[in-house]
Amino acid sequence: MNVYNLSRNFWNWAFENPDKIKPNHSALYFFAIEHCNRLGWKEKFGFPTSMAMEAIGIKSYNTFITTLKELVDFGFIIMIEKSKNQYSANIIALSEFNKADDKALDEALIKHTTKQSESTVQSTGESIDSIDKQTYNTTNLQTYQSTNLQDSAEASSNDFDKNPEEKEKEKSCAKKEKDNSAGEILNFLNETADKNFQHIESNLKFIKARLKEHPPEVLKQIIQLKTFEWKDDFKMNDYLRPETLFNPTKFQTYLQKVEEVKQNPQKFKNYVEQRNSENRKSASKHYDPLDAMSD
Repeated sequence: MNVYNLSRNFWNWAFENPDKIKPNHSALYFFAIEHCNRLGWKEKFGFPTSMAMEAIGIKSYNTFITTLKELVDFGFIIMIEKSKNQYSANIIALSEFNKADDKALDEALIKHTTKQSESTVQSTGESIDSIDKQTYNTTNLQTYQSTNLQDSAEASSNDFDKNPEEKEKEKSCAKKEKDNSAGEILNFLNETADKNFQHIESNLKFIKARLKEHPPEVLKQIIQLKTFEWKDDFKMNDYLRPETLFNPTKFQTYLQKVEEVKQNPQKFKNYVEQRNSENRKSASKHYDPLDAMSD
């Protein structure tokens, strides 16, 4: 299984079924491929609803569920376990779908290319309609430029529509929204882990950095996971802090752990309870009553 084959099979099928395919299908399917790739091409993996909706811009939960179900019905995704609600993850697997006829799309592309070449030869060069112009650089890498005078003119005019004050106001609003989201995550950490971190830049900067890459729900899931794992561990409790939880070198590992736990939460719970029990026994061995009396 690789990205090229999955992509080719999808577009072969899409070409044969234009009445069924929608933009949401391709967006969700290729995000599922990307997510699976980042998890190391796991055979089956958690597919968090909120994360997927945020990534592809779907606002409606019903639209997301309908799109996912249709991808399952089409045969591109295998549903291993359905989520209970929009805040939990579906367990899915990617199917090596190869039922579509690849010759149909290949022939259509060749026919279109030939027709376009003939049209280019016959052109007088006087038209300024939108065309695809193929260019080559010195390293023989192909790049494609879309020349559309009307679009270019509109784009240029839009740059001057907003005055500097409006642009500055937009930047200010965006920064304020980011700060509010980071503050919300810090409050969630304080409430969940029974901490009292202040809203200062040294605490917020790690959260802001991760919010550029992931939606708030993902950060909250990591807080919940590590709090459950570390809160009763006298060695690890101190690491329930922003600089550890949202450090870029560890964050991806925590994120992958969240997905693993979603697939087998009871196994993780048993592991944590056993480890905490061993830690308490270890601590009691080093407890000296005489030291306690002398305090």
